[in-house]
Amino acid sequence: MSLRVPGPTPCPEPVLQAMTKQMINHRGKEFAELIVHITGRLKELFQTESDVFILTASGTGGVEAMVVNTLSPGDRVLALSNGVFGERFTAIAESYGADVQRLSFEWGRAVEVDAVARALDADPSLKAVLVVHNETFTGLTNDLEAISRVVRRYEKLLLVDAISSLGCIDLPVDAWGCDVVVTGSQKGFMVPPGLSFVSVGERAWQAHAEAKMPRFYWDFSKAKQFLEAKQTPWTPAVSTFYALAVSLESMAQEGLPNIFARHQRVGNRARDGVKSLGLSLFADEAYASNTVTAINSPDGLDTGKLLGLLREEYGMVLAGGQGKLRGKIFRIGHLGYVTEDDIEEVMGALRSALPRAGLSF
Repeated sequence: MSLRVPGPTPCPEPVLQAMTKQMINHRGKEFAELIVHITGRLKELFQTESDVFILTASGTGGVEAMVVNTLSPGDRVLALSNGVFGERFTAIAESYGADVQRLSFEWGRAVEVDAVARALDADPSLKAVLVVHNETFTGLTNDLEAISRVVRRYEKLLLVDAISSLGCIDLPVDAWGCDVVVTGSQKGFMVPPGLSFVSVGERAWQAHAEAKMPRFYWDFSKAKQFLEAKQTPWTPAVSTFYALAVSLESMAQEGLPNIFARHQRVGNRARDGVKSLGLSLFADEAYASNTVTAINSPDGLDTGKLLGLLREEYGMVLAGGQGKLRGKIFRIGHLGYVTEDDIEEVMGALRSALPRAGLSF
């Protein structure tokens, strides 16, 4: 079965084999060596000199940790949203009592940087900006570099969900001045779900010292205290740490420039292949993601039937649309353990299955 959804993504065999190792004492010497090595590798991928912590959590857990460690109930924040994950980020902040000002954009369209500047100019009381770098529900990558320049100009905190981008798409955390950035193991890192990685910069620590939202498991102070002792505050997902260590070595050997270039090639091949089949992209192509491609379902195409055929008869698992996009789009995930040959396989299966699901070429 070929898994081509936006996550979890396929894992290389050595990564999976690493998870079969016996448990170790997570308060002992072996784990201490492991977490120090992994943390150093993660800093390279985050392109940061700031603190990086490993949380045993899904990506959403990491996003929640980012919110509760930097904000207080009643803080006014600007949430940029152009998809489901932007809405989720907003909902998390609201659930802890933040006063969220939404700046929403049409799904499939990028965040407009000028609109961000106008919103910040109109409300000096805003403390932070929440943004999703790569929106997997629509196959779109926001211009985080441009957004970060605006946020820095207004001296606001920038909290970034980079779950489906970091490790695949260039995101130099320090160079762009991102205060907190979160990603997850099951995306570009080619590791099973279970770990979330978060970078915390100096401005974020300043905000953390004043933040009043409730936190216990997610407390960055505890994470920092225990990392200094080469441990985690709570029992970690040890097997997934094993897998991560193997994957990070593979990524280091490939090198960041080559990783980014490979995802660019794969993304281009996916988009070109889709258009060669007479289909259209859901997202504005100028901002189309190199980790997931969302495709419009034309009139006459039974998207559910197509996905079922691909799964049952072609051994190909793609993703459908969700929420208001259910039945209107389908998506190809191409991040992490992926090559152009994998996309050729997807296109071959689509070429055969589309007519059987109602699309006439």
